[in-house]
Amino acid sequence: MDIASIEKFLDINAKNAKVVNVHFKDRSTVTGIFVSLKDYGELKAKNFWRLVSTKNVEQWKATENVELSRLFNGASFTRLSVIK
Repeated sequence: MDIASIEKFLDINAKNAKVVNVHFKDRSTVTGIFVSLKDYGELKAKNFWRLVSTKNVEQWKATENVELSRLFNGASFTRLSVIK
């Protein structure tokens, strides 16, 4: 997916730390939240996105430890969907 499509999805759906499914071309789906830290602008420009998986969300909310997040290349995303 391109940067504009991902950013539009995030603006509409992923505010307030909503849990999303990220579907990939060549790997299994990742479920978690998108987070923006001080490097958000730089990563977005390169189509990289920081996600915290659902198993680490509670710990992330308590500590905001960057090591709980993972970087993903937006070019490998095929679809984004919100968990209801």
